[in-house]
Amino acid sequence: MTNTTIQQKQICEKFGADFYPADENLKLGISNNVKGDLMPINGLRLVPDEGTTGWFIWAGEELIDDPDFFLPIHTVHLNDWVDDIKKYLGLAPGWRFLIAGDYVDVWFDEELLK
Repeated sequence: MTNTTIQQKQICEKFGADFYPADENLKLGISNNVKGDLMPINGLRLVPDEGTTGWFIWAGEELIDDPDFFLPIHTVHLNDWVDDIKKYLGLAPGWRFLIAGDYVDVWFDEELLK
């Protein structure tokens, strides 16, 4: 078991979430603004679809409604964009996270499953 998998399972246990691994060979959606210093970092997980993990990650207060806002990248390359986020990717569909420096919030959002 990898260190990342161990961390993901610990996060799931801490927040009472089911563990649902995100295959590193599948894609997630990420916004370009994640590469800057904009906070917070947000993540939400939909039900995975063909070739995707279901994860969407962006920075800032607002989720922009633009079809080009998210870029598809393979999960294995996430560390090239933002550090220390992979440990949250074991959260099952319907879960969200928000990270702003030392502040972390993780919660279940049933609306994501509709």
